[in-house]
Amino acid sequence: MGRVGARITVLLVFMTTVLCPGGTPAGASPVPGALWFDDQAAASFTVQDGRFVDGLGREVVLRGYNVSGETKLEENGGLPFASVADAEKSATALRALGGGNAVRFLLSWAQAEPARGQVDHAYLADATAQMRAFLRAGIRVYPDFHQDLFSRHLFHKDSWYTGDGAPKWVVDEGGYPREFCGICLFWGQNITQNQAVTRAAHDFWHNKGGIQDAFLATAQTTMAYIAEHLTAAEFAHVVGFDPYNEPHAGTYDPGQTSRTWERDVLWPFYEKFRARMDAAGWRDKPAFVEPNLFWNANLDFQRQEGGLLDAGRLGPRYVFNTHFYDQKAISGVFMWGKAKDGQYAGDFGAVRDRAAGTETAAVVSEFGHPLSGTVSDKAPTVVKAMYQALDSRLPGSTWWSRPHDSGPVLSATQWQWDIYNGRHHELMNANPDKVLTTGDAWNDEDLSAIRINDTGTPVLRQDARLLDRLYPSATAGRVVAFTYEDRSRDGNTTLTWNPVPASLPRIRELVGTGQYGVLLWRSNGTTAPTELHLPASFEPSRTTVVSDLGTRHTPPPYDSTTPIAVAPEPGGTGSRRLLLTAPESAGTHLHFALVTNGATAPSAELLEAARTELATWATGHCRR
Repeated sequence: MGRVGARITVLLVFMTTVLCPGGTPAGASPVPGALWFDDQAAASFTVQDGRFVDGLGREVVLRGYNVSGETKLEENGGLPFASVADAEKSATALRALGGGNAVRFLLSWAQAEPARGQVDHAYLADATAQMRAFLRAGIRVYPDFHQDLFSRHLFHKDSWYTGDGAPKWVVDEGGYPREFCGICLFWGQNITQNQAVTRAAHDFWHNKGGIQDAFLATAQTTMAYIAEHLTAAEFAHVVGFDPYNEPHAGTYDPGQTSRTWERDVLWPFYEKFRARMDAAGWRDKPAFVEPNLFWNANLDFQRQEGGLLDAGRLGPRYVFNTHFYDQKAISGVFMWGKAKDGQYAGDFGAVRDRAAGTETAAVVSEFGHPLSGTVSDKAPTVVKAMYQALDSRLPGSTWWSRPHDSGPVLSATQWQWDIYNGRHHELMNANPDKVLTTGDAWNDEDLSAIRINDTGTPVLRQDARLLDRLYPSATAGRVVAFTYEDRSRDGNTTLTWNPVPASLPRIRELVGTGQYGVLLWRSNGTTAPTELHLPASFEPSRTTVVSDLGTRHTPPPYDSTTPIAVAPEPGGTGSRRLLLTAPESAGTHLHFALVTNGATAPSAELLEAARTELATWATGHCRR
């Protein structure tokens, strides 16, 4: 959007605020498809006992994508979309094609504060309007002031690389040397090898010239703007804020280690940001704080001690927020071949352990793998292995024998969801002779799961069976164990890493070659149902549920008396959910449910035999 259009947006927002006090847009309507319990469920989002919890006390899992890398570019003024209409199109596709219920929504400091102390309210208005498109689609949002390599303004017009984050005035005041990375094969090497980047990062963390203070002030203004210009119902779907993407010291001071930097520099910054959240009206929402980005690197020479080891108890005011990329696989050198069953069980187990150690919930706010280039052939197996490790800390080969060790289901947002993938027009570092159009148009990255085709229709770039997944979006109680076999493909090969064991022959017969998931949960007595996102591949007519609550092939539409039913997900996007309602008298009973699309017309005898088999297995492995 051009600046003239942006100024018109500000005028319209002003008129809306005057005509509808409190910032409520005229004609605002409830989220389409909401059921009797949805408003109360959405009314709050907190951290309790190391899990995310909604207004009904149900355990919530966030799954979705980063929206989007477009914010790093200049072509749309640091906004994820060129228009609200594009944001609405993206939100609908994210729900219906990508199976997401949450997004990490990227914002640009450079655009929000183009001159020191001068916040661009036109930018905030446009960003909030685009954010609203996701909120109205029933998607939870947590914004992120994004940065990579500190700022694009550190890089000269002929550079091989670029950055994003800090405004030009910060770079101008810093007087940094001409950037140069030396022998760098990957853009991330600039983080530790490019003197301009390392010095700028060091200055930020030490608040040289008050630049960190300026960032915090802009963040507070931004958060206050969002809170004031969304309705109360919309703002309730904003679940927190990610203060700073992939923090790193730049350079360590004499005698300082990565661990002491986290303790003495990074954590005090988060405390300051937390205070700004409180002042801006975000007191009841957690800060999604990231440790040193190298704390969990899977290359030994990159890994640095960290993980907020000295921060103490984080919950409920902070969430342990981290990223994971398989740098071995991305390198093309340190991992030959493809990912296998259980490949990342240890890596994501470490995330669960750190969250438990800090007594808070965890979110993996970035993960993914390149979809083009020399290592893109690994993507189907790498991303499948990552989702497997998000669902459970166990490999598929041992899940059925050890479900009690499955651990919590991790929330996560894949990098990334950019509808403009392959259709960009970005002048790299403002150089008219370097117009980037392919991939993500940023440092040769190409990770977007979505694109638009020639008719303007969003289409997936990865296997739908991999992305649109069954998962427990809201559990009425506490998840004991979960697994999902997506049967996603690597080329023409179907990947099955969690086959039903031969010791469960009737379940195996029921599932056949179909996709399936198993959820074990302990109820908390609420009358609200447990919800699982139902992928598009689970048409109600092809869906079979075997549970202690009953058995059902082709679950009916939901009503409050039906224990196993299907309903639209809120937002009017066409996505569906499976609703499992336990009787109020169940107390803290252990429940189980197997959901599959593998059976076409199962007999009553097969359903009952599978139920008996599943009940014996569940009670044998998880005590009531």
